[in-house]
Amino acid sequence: MTSLLTGRPLDGRVAVVTGASSGMGAATARRLAELGAAVAVVARRREKLSALTADIASAGGKTVCLPVDVTDRAAVRTAADQVRDALGPADLVFNNAGVQLISAIDELKVDDWQRQIDLNVTGVMNVIAAFLPHLTATAERGKPADLINTSSIAATRILEKFSIYSGTKAYISHLTRLIRVELGRKNVRVSAIEPGMVDTELPDHVTDPDASALMAGLLHDIECLRSTDIAETVAFIAALPRHVNISELTILPTAQPV
Repeated sequence: MTSLLTGRPLDGRVAVVTGASSGMGAATARRLAELGAAVAVVARRREKLSALTADIASAGGKTVCLPVDVTDRAAVRTAADQVRDALGPADLVFNNAGVQLISAIDELKVDDWQRQIDLNVTGVMNVIAAFLPHLTATAERGKPADLINTSSIAATRILEKFSIYSGTKAYISHLTRLIRVELGRKNVRVSAIEPGMVDTELPDHVTDPDASALMAGLLHDIECLRSTDIAETVAFIAALPRHVNISELTILPTAQPV
């Protein structure tokens, strides 16, 4: 993607990116750092996070590596304290960790159901709980504060066999609408991005043959979104004037039909 932002519009910002070990999270961490933010990267895979922080540091960025499972509430709370100690209070949280496991509902893959609920719902809530005090304190000081949640077009599309995944993303989209009402009064901006097909490793987790064929077909037949497209979108949302809140943004490949 051609970069839309230039210079360092995020100088002085402290960003937290979850799900940062690959894909949209890694690309967004890099882009926020390029634009001037200090970035805390959060994910389970220590080796990938270490490589990412090394890349950011070698490019002159300021970063901290936090290998954390966001489903562990206490660990996320500790990570929030570590961010404050290392970089200062977070004022930009990209709440991005998630997993996609597709199956027919009557296959009763209840472990997959639970894994998606644990990460896509509980993990998202743990991050909000840990970092919301950072965001509200920042807003009280008159500075920009952003909570950006990753949802999906699956939140609103009717896609066969996506029931549990879609349900978790519908939760995120509607949660974002609801908490924006409360936090907007406190000058904390709350946004949801709902991407369509992005060329990341997320489809690699899909084992259902029908869903795999659907995704493989899209990747083959159309020019799908890239992780850098999402990164630029997140950066744009955060770089807007403090009084402007893009609350919900659906971002699709131009040629994606559904």
